[in-house]
Amino acid sequence: MQDKNFDKLAQKFAKNIYGTPKGEIRAAVLWRDISPALAQFGEQKLRILDAGGGFGYFSQKLARLGHEVVLCDISAEMLAQAKAQIDASETLLNIRLVHAPIQELSVAEHGMFDVILCHAVVEWLVDAKSTMEGLLEMLKPSGLFSLMFYNKEAMRFHALVSGNFDYVAADLKVKKKVRLTPTHPLYIQDVNQWFQEWRMGLITQSGVRVIHDYLKQNRGTDIDYDKLLTMELEYSQREPYISLGRYVHFLGQKAAN
Repeated sequence: MQDKNFDKLAQKFAKNIYGTPKGEIRAAVLWRDISPALAQFGEQKLRILDAGGGFGYFSQKLARLGHEVVLCDISAEMLAQAKAQIDASETLLNIRLVHAPIQELSVAEHGMFDVILCHAVVEWLVDAKSTMEGLLEMLKPSGLFSLMFYNKEAMRFHALVSGNFDYVAADLKVKKKVRLTPTHPLYIQDVNQWFQEWRMGLITQSGVRVIHDYLKQNRGTDIDYDKLLTMELEYSQREPYISLGRYVHFLGQKAAN
């Protein structure tokens, strides 16, 4: 079994992720979590790795703040989109594009980083834990690790409230996979255990899309999305809503030594 490459789905993926209200929610929750954590570095210009960052939404956002970013992705099509957007930017962006699986990244080639982002990647990996351990070898002591993963329990709950009981009874396995449905969703408690093993202090834990995906279908056309975003941000760091997030964001800090 191979890790997922989005080459053939690049346009659809980019549109589905950031060209929709659910993408705005995702971006807002992640930035709300990450932004204050960066403040601890003061005016320091940081080295940041965006691992599996696609067309580099956060790479570009961070580079606009003056940081040095390495954007790595396995998809040449995604990186082509990134290059086009970077070239079109009115601000000069210090972003280096690396076309490779994130498993091939190394300290010898790319050095150490103050911050590593890995968003919506691990749920597509055959061996997520080992891959993350490889990435963390490149994270400096006291560095930040931003990990967003697809929540298996929320996947189950969404199927239950949608009445897809056969799908739940089959342990969320189907004969034919929907192309943008992650192949290896994770449990929150498992990722929590990983962070403990890695001596990674958990700064922030948030649910991403704790409301959006459970809206009644007949309400979809008359929802005030500004109010929805406000509610998402308000409830994303409260239980039981965190555990219902379609994705969960862990922001951790590596031990100092």
